[in-house]
Amino acid sequence: MRLLVLLPTNVLIDEEVTKVVAEAEDGSFCILPRHIDFVAAMVPGIFSFTSGEGEEFLAVDEGILVKCASTVTVSTRKAIRSRDLGMLKRTVREEFRSLDEREKKTRTILAKLEADFARSVFEKM
Repeated sequence: MRLLVLLPTNVLIDEEVTKVVAEAEDGSFCILPRHIDFVAAMVPGIFSFTSGEGEEFLAVDEGILVKCASTVTVSTRKAIRSRDLGMLKRTVREEFRSLDEREKKTRTILAKLEADFARSVFEKM
């Protein structure tokens, strides 16, 4: 099977695999080469696949998985790849930490813009 993992800005994975395990709202599922075609809405979690080099893991955001013929296509906003679950956990924590910091800065800037806008509206009255 061919696995394609698509992010908004690039193709993260494009390689041959023998097994894919993902998670949807109603639980996890496994796809093998002769699996029927289907579409699933993925939830944030761990996505794994097996290739000639062994098992690998992805921490994924929510997304869509489409199995069509011999291709499994996953489209998600964010994904982090690793062979080691422990390393993946640390990387995800660091990524969330940096996202939280950026989110706080963005909220501060938005609050300042809203306050400046409200002030300018009241000054014109």
